[in-house]
Amino acid sequence: MATSQLRNNPRAVSRRPMSKVPEVTAYFWIVKVLTTGMGETTSDYLAHRLDPIVAVAVAGIVLAASLALQFYVRRYVAWIYWTAIVLVSVFGTMAADVLHVALGVPYVISTAFFVVALATVFAIWYASERTLSIHSIVTARRELFYWATVMTTFALGTATGDLTAVTLHLGYLASGVMFAVLIGVPALAYGLLRMNAIAAFWVAYVLTRPLGASFADWLGVSRGRGGLALGTGPVSLVLALIIFGFVGYLTVTRRDTTAGRRGAHASGR
Repeated sequence: MATSQLRNNPRAVSRRPMSKVPEVTAYFWIVKVLTTGMGETTSDYLAHRLDPIVAVAVAGIVLAASLALQFYVRRYVAWIYWTAIVLVSVFGTMAADVLHVALGVPYVISTAFFVVALATVFAIWYASERTLSIHSIVTARRELFYWATVMTTFALGTATGDLTAVTLHLGYLASGVMFAVLIGVPALAYGLLRMNAIAAFWVAYVLTRPLGASFADWLGVSRGRGGLALGTGPVSLVLALIIFGFVGYLTVTRRDTTAGRRGAHASGR
C-alpha cells in the first residue's frame, strides 16, 4: 500500500505492526546505562552468595520466562521490555564471567570471541532482513535477532570492561571515565561526519555496557580492588529503585513511544 494511502486511511495505519522496542530518547540511554550497572553488581552479588552454577541456572530460567513474556505481547510495554533488559544484563555478565573465572579464559580472548560473535549475529541478521535498524522490530524473526544481539553486546561489554579495568590495570573509575568519553565518539561522528545512524547506535549501545558496569563496580567493590566498598548488594538495590522510578514514569507517560512523544509535543511539554 502506498504511503499516501496509509496516511489517508486510519484503519490501515492501525493495522501496521507495532514496534516491540522503545524509541531512542534520552530516557532510553539513561535507563540502559543504569541496567548495565545493576546487572554487573547483581551478578557479582549472586555469585558470592550462591553456587555459580546455581546462580547461572536460576538467572537463565528467569531470563527465559521474561523473554517469553516479551515475545508474547504484541507491542512495546515498558516494564516488560526493561525487565528483560535487566535480566539479560545479569545473565550476560555471568556468561562473560564464567569464561574467565570458571574456564580460565583471559579477558582479551573472551573480548575477541564476543566481537566475532556479535559480528556473526549482525551478518546473519542483515543477510536475512536487509536491515539492522531497531525501528524495524515488528516481526518475531527480527525480534529474535534483536535479542540475540542485545545478549551478545552485554557479554562483549562485560568482557571489555574487565579487560580495561583488570588486565590493562586502568581500574574501574578510570575505565568508566574512558568509556564515558568513548561513548561520545559515535554521537559526534553521527552529528558532524554523517556516520550511518544504525552503526552509530550499535557502537554506542555496546559502549553503554562497560560504561555502566565500570562505575557500578567502582561504587561496589572493595577498596583493595580500587572501589568505594559500598557493597554490590546496596549498589544493586539503589540502581534497581532508580530504574523502577524511570520505568514507572515511562509506563505512565509513554514518553519513549512514538504516540507518547507526539502527545507531549502537541501539548507543548
